[in-house]
Amino acid sequence: MSGRIDARLAELGLSIPVPGEPAGNYVGYVITGNLVYTAGQVPVENGERRYIGRLGREFSIHDGQKAAELAALNVLARVKAACDGDLDRVVRVVKLVGFVNAVETFGDHPKVINGASDLMVKIFGDAGRHARSAIGMGSLPFGVAVEVEGVFEIRI
Repeated sequence: MSGRIDARLAELGLSIPVPGEPAGNYVGYVITGNLVYTAGQVPVENGERRYIGRLGREFSIHDGQKAAELAALNVLARVKAACDGDLDRVVRVVKLVGFVNAVETFGDHPKVINGASDLMVKIFGDAGRHARSAIGMGSLPFGVAVEVEGVFEIRI
């Protein structure tokens, strides 16, 4: 299905990946009312986990932003599946939560998760502006640098 958001993604040189299988006993998204809640997504590209390591040790803030952007594209893969392939059904990005795998002294978690936030605004414009939390963690699944989850309002 091709629409306004697909055209915007193409303009940005981005593509939404095919979502992989959940890594545990959960689903990739849940729809309740007109909201889609996604499970946390890690930076996966072509079926392979990327950005394995910690911010402040293996990765810079810039690297972390790229990891957050990639994780956010995987969040959008879940939302696209929830919308039967039509991202034009997204009314707004309500909230993102970003988890940053960082060394104890790292304090720039919000700058890292800006990679995900900036992507949503680039794609959805004002509808991409959202509430957000950026949380530092001592570790994340599979040793990845970031994980992102989201809540999206959609047209039913």
